[in-house]
Amino acid sequence: MKIKIRAEDPQDYAAIRKVNDAAFEQQNEGRLVEALRAMPDYIAGLSLVAEADGEIVGHILFSPAEIRYKEVVHHAIALAPMAVLPAWQSRGIGSQLVEEGLRRARQLGYGAVIVLGHEWFYPRFGFRPASHWGIRCPFPVPDAAFMAIELRQDALKGVKGMVKYSRPFDEV
Repeated sequence: MKIKIRAEDPQDYAAIRKVNDAAFEQQNEGRLVEALRAMPDYIAGLSLVAEADGEIVGHILFSPAEIRYKEVVHHAIALAPMAVLPAWQSRGIGSQLVEEGLRRARQLGYGAVIVLGHEWFYPRFGFRPASHWGIRCPFPVPDAAFMAIELRQDALKGVKGMVKYSRPFDEV
């Protein structure tokens, strides 16, 4: 089956909500996507869907984030959420979404991505524990699950501090 990865369209919104609600077995991520989409700094070109035979079966979203240390602020983007309908999982769709999302983020000039996710999944794309750079999560998580990747060589060189996610993340 051919999977097409493309930027979301407004007519995809209900299907994107369905994918996130089903994949996470609750509604927080679906609400998060809608709240992030309403933010003025929303990056429309980095909300991607995976489509199979006209059906939305996966979704990934990247949104602005900051890494703050004292008075210094570094800009990055956060990968969250990423979801695939349960019936479509373990077919490489999530990997295709991540690869295409990172490619587009690099093309748009972003330097680094932060993710909180499965330590067995994200390293295959080049993610490493964020602690490698002295970057910390604003809430307690296992070190191996909080990761970052440089999209541009040395984009995180000398960067350290606490990640500040967009406001909608505070509500999930």
